[in-house]
Order: sequence, then C-alpha cells, then structure tokens
Amino acid sequence: MGQPEKHPLTIDGREASNLRGDPITGDRYTSKEFMQREWDHMWTRIWHVAGRTAELEEPGDYIVHDFMNESVFCVAQEDGSIKAFYNSCRHRGMRLVNDSAASDSFQCPYHGWIWGKDGVLAYAQDSHDFPQGDPCGKLKLKELRCATWGGFVWYTMDENAPELLDFLSPIPEIYKNYPMDTAVRVYWLKVDLNTNWKFATDNFSESYHTRTAHPQVPPWIDQDVDTARHEMYPNGHGRTVQPMRPSLTDRLPDGVPHPFDYFLRQWDIDPESYPDYETKAMQGWLDLKAAKRRLWKERGYVHYEHMDDEQITDSPHTVMFPNVTISFLPDNLVFFRTEPHATDPNKCTFDLWCMAFPVAGQTEVESIMAGPQPLREAEMQHRIFDDGRGVPEIEGQIVYQDMMLAEGMQRGMHSRGYEDAYLTGQETRVRFFHEVLNDYLEGRR
Repeated sequence: MGQPEKHPLTIDGREASNLRGDPITGDRYTSKEFMQREWDHMWTRIWHVAGRTAELEEPGDYIVHDFMNESVFCVAQEDGSIKAFYNSCRHRGMRLVNDSAASDSFQCPYHGWIWGKDGVLAYAQDSHDFPQGDPCGKLKLKELRCATWGGFVWYTMDENAPELLDFLSPIPEIYKNYPMDTAVRVYWLKVDLNTNWKFATDNFSESYHTRTAHPQVPPWIDQDVDTARHEMYPNGHGRTVQPMRPSLTDRLPDGVPHPFDYFLRQWDIDPESYPDYETKAMQGWLDLKAAKRRLWKERGYVHYEHMDDEQITDSPHTVMFPNVTISFLPDNLVFFRTEPHATDPNKCTFDLWCMAFPVAGQTEVESIMAGPQPLREAEMQHRIFDDGRGVPEIEGQIVYQDMMLAEGMQRGMHSRGYEDAYLTGQETRVRFFHEVLNDYLEGRR
C-alpha cells in the first residue's frame, strides 16, 4: 500500500483564513460562568469515552465514568450489547456503584432496591406499599445512548446527538486500517492537575512547542515546520502528521547514540551504511518502510497488514473534539484526555492510556510515554501531580513535560497582560478548536 489520499473533508490546518478569528481570552480558562456554559451547551451534547471494550467481556461486567457532578455506568448484556445508565437510583437518587467491576444486578446501598443489568427494577422492599402500584418489572434506570468505536465504549447524554460515527467523522474512516480494538492498555494513569481542561487540547493541536518543551523528540520525529501536515475537519477534529525520522534541523551532538539508529537496526538496516546524516534520515526512512513491508508477517506484526506506508512509519497525532487525543504510532496507541473538575475551572484530571498492538512472542512492549511495560491490561493509578512529584515514574517523558507546563499556563490566563493568542500558521488548529467550542456555546451546533 502506498501513501494515503487526503480525505475529502480535510481543511488546511495551517491556513488562518479558514477561521473567523474569534479571540482566545483568559476567562475561557478561569471563569465559572464560562465553565457552566460548557456544561449546559457542550458537555451534555457530545460523546464521552467511558472505557475500553476489553473491560466488558462478560455479561454483567460494567465500567463507571464520573464526569463533573454526573456519573454513568455501562454494562455488558447477555446478548453482547452494552447499555449505559445514569448512576442514580430511581427511588431517591442514591448513587448505585462507585468502581468498575462485575455484577448480575445492582443493589442500592440506601434502601436495598435491586436493578437488573438491563436496568429494570427486580426488587423493592415492601413493593405492595406504592400508591402508584408495584414498580418491580416496570420501572427502569434512565438509559443513555451507547456505542463503540476503536475498542472504546462511548455514551452521550443527548438523545438528539448525531450517531457516534457521524460525530467522529472522518476519524473512523481515516484510521480504519488500525485494528484498534486489539490494542492492550499496558499503562493507565489519571492525574489531578491544577489547570483548565482546555490546556491539553490547545497543547495537542500544535507542535510549535516541541523544540522548547520536548528536545528529545526531533531526533526521531521530524518536527520541522514545513515537514508536518496539518489537517482539520468540520466537526472540530484535527491532526498533525509527522514523519518518524530525524529532523534535519535539530541534531544531536556528535557521539550521542541516535534513537533512529535503534529503529533501523530493529529492521535489519545498518545505520552506518549511509554516507551522511541527511541520507540516513531521508533514505533510511524510505528503507524502513520497505523493510517493514518485507518482514512484517514473519516477525508477527500482523497489525501492519492493512496499514499504508505512512501509517507503518509515521506519527499522526489526532485530536478529537473536544477533549480526546490519540497518538497513532506504528505499534502503539497513546490516549490522552482531560476532563473538568466538578466546580473549579482551574482544575482538571488528565488521563494517560498507553496501548500496544500485540506482536507474537512479545511479553514486554516499549511504551512511548511510560517506558517498558508488560504486555497485559494495566490497573488504573490515580495520582496528584504535585509539580511532578506525584508521578516520578514518568519523569522526563513527553507527557510529563506537558503537565509541567500546564499549571504555569493556567496562572498566566489570570493575568491582565494576556488578551488573546498571537499564533503562528502551524497553530491554526488551536483557534479552530475554540471556534468550534464557541459554535456549541452559541447554539450553532
């Protein structure tokens, strides 16, 4: 397979004339009133990720997703489908479950009502004592629309929201060659951060910060301004596609081991065979594509079978409106998500899920954001960032460096010295995200 064709919905993500020019003001990050508008007009209308389908393998398996003051749980049914319910007893509102687990029924801890996994009330104490009649077998938990894509379980609070695939379009079409449902979540971290949730979407919508914040990246992903392809799509999603080859601008000092050499040797290419750095970067990248095409089957990289030449060697970093980002790497998926604090616009949670495509014979994988990890489903760890002290195991990783910047960025949004972003062309998608958010808040979407 060769290079992919541009999707027909693609908008140039470097062309500012595609935007209205809405200002990105500090109150968007600090105002409780703005936060409430986001809840009223955007969060209650989009699709949310509850978890992975791998968590719902047997009937009665369920996952709980708490979002601000709301809570939803998704339950595997006997027929293999998944139902989503508000996590609230229909008797007097008590929350039914706190943590993901498995159960054939859900008993309210307050008055003992028992709900089946299909959401129907199975038992109520003194069921004859209801003036409106016995509720058992009649009353149901309030259900939400639920769907799956990419091995993720999604739900929406809006009965009139578009279908999931329409909401995500064209992302499912662009990444149809990735067997995302087979990816194993090998690292799972939730971090409490003192910043607004929008920091992450802004951050992942550009790579202009990479040279400053992530100096370890250019030696293996080409971050040069005119190399990357910037795309945005009408629903608010977007991506930056960069070759996984060394930058020709940022070079490691002589004598320092080069990470690109590791990738070449992994596929039987001698990095010393190239006459100079430029040839190794450019021709080596092409040779790597050819070697992967030639050797993938015998080495067990079965997920390469339907991937094109760009997908087996490059890094499409993809933001899905409003708060999910996935790095699609040849052998890994890295999922990032921020979600707002229930009451404070200066706080959020940051989710990091590192996922790997299984390769025959591998028991350990190299996770881009969390280092070497055993190839098995990980348990969730919940930490407080605490200026990096709360997550020492990822110190120095790209995502750690981003989180180190987040709280200073939030403090800057409170300053009278900041009025609006002054953006480069390669940061066009940052303003695009805010304009789509404005469309939701002002009733245009």
